[in-house]
Amino acid sequence: MTDATAPTPRTAAPAVAPRVKVAMILFAAFALFPLLAFALDDPFLIVIGTRILAYAIAAMALDLILGYGAMVSFGHAAYLGFGTYAVAILSSYGVTDIFAQTLFAVAISAVFAFVTGAISLRTKGVYFIMITLAFGQMAFFFFISLSAYGGDDGYGLSGRSTVLGSNMLENDTTLYYATLVALIALFVLCHRIVASRFGRVLTGIRENPTRMESIGFPPFRYQLTAFVISGCITAVAGVLLANQAQFVSPAFMSWHRSGELIVMVVLGGIGTLSGAIGGAVAALLLEEVLGMMTEHWRLWFGIFLVLMVLFSPRGLTGLFEQIRGRRE
Repeated sequence: MTDATAPTPRTAAPAVAPRVKVAMILFAAFALFPLLAFALDDPFLIVIGTRILAYAIAAMALDLILGYGAMVSFGHAAYLGFGTYAVAILSSYGVTDIFAQTLFAVAISAVFAFVTGAISLRTKGVYFIMITLAFGQMAFFFFISLSAYGGDDGYGLSGRSTVLGSNMLENDTTLYYATLVALIALFVLCHRIVASRFGRVLTGIRENPTRMESIGFPPFRYQLTAFVISGCITAVAGVLLANQAQFVSPAFMSWHRSGELIVMVVLGGIGTLSGAIGGAVAALLLEEVLGMMTEHWRLWFGIFLVLMVLFSPRGLTGLFEQIRGRRE
């Protein structure tokens, strides 16, 4: 089949540029955030900011398959765990370079995503959700069984990863900006994937897999590739989270964490990479603010999420576009 048979998202083109602009605004705000922390004389804000950026990477990776491939993975936090434990395991053997740790995490995630994705994609709908949950829980309990790395109690890291022999990441601000650079680079990668022929095919499969298969695009192959890419990107977020917390635990890969990632994507707007980043920011800031106000913050967070889904089904992105449309 020629490229002429592939669905071309001409109608979606006008919406792409504003969303990229939103991402650029978010990145600019992230770049200036440490200045706010210094102005308030509260260095802990930088630690919180690094955590937000790392989860933004994970949410964006999940949105790549959830929003563009209609694959609702309820075990995606497993790849966060692979990233965190890659740091812990290699560090225990004296390998502290972050590039080596990231490469190891990505390799393990790619293998796990390929095997589990190949099985999971044989199913559809709720069965896909449940089988990804099952695989995620298998990984969760596997790391609980690793008594050498703390089991259920977790494992404390002696220090952060090195960069070509340098300990520059020991500085919180440097780690923050390193995480921001990773987020920007991975956003560019994901945006190029979505805008490419591969991304258009993936979107077409989301809309009508039968038709896409009939014109020569096998859904399984494209969905599995996207599934593996998403898992690898999430593993990078895990490496950064391990360095931020200097602690690893199976809790990073529990099904609750997978649910939180889905909430971030839904809150920001499914099928919008910038929305996933904004959803991660909104969810984690709400968690921090409501947590300071009441121990029952999950109740209020749930109410906020229900109201958002009812009045803005497309999340914060839809709300932003409504406001922008009214002004125009």
